[in-house]
Amino acid sequence: LARRGFTQSLSVTGNRLRVVETRKTFGPEDVVIREYRRFEGVSDPDDMSIVYAIEALGGTRGTLVDAYGVYSDPDISMFLSTVPIRGTTR
Repeated sequence: LARRGFTQSLSVTGNRLRVVETRKTFGPEDVVIREYRRFEGVSDPDDMSIVYAIEALGGTRGTLVDAYGVYSDPDISMFLSTVPIRGTTR
C-alpha cells in the first residue's frame, strides 16, 4: 500500500479520522475506502485484523488498522459504517 501512495498513519477519535503525522482531521463524508484486507494470525485464527487504505479530500492517503470481529474498535466501526467503499477488497 505504501508503494501506491498510502503512506500516512490514520486513527479514529469520536467521529473524526485523524492523520497521525499532521493531526489533520476528516469527517466520514470527506473520505473513501479504496481497499481493505483482512489478515489472520499465524498461530491463532481468531487473531484477525483488517487494514483499510483510505483516501481523503485533498489527496491525503493512508492506512487505518483495526481488529476484526468482536474485538474491533467501536469508534472505528461507527466511523467506517458511513464511509463508501470505492475500490477493491482482498
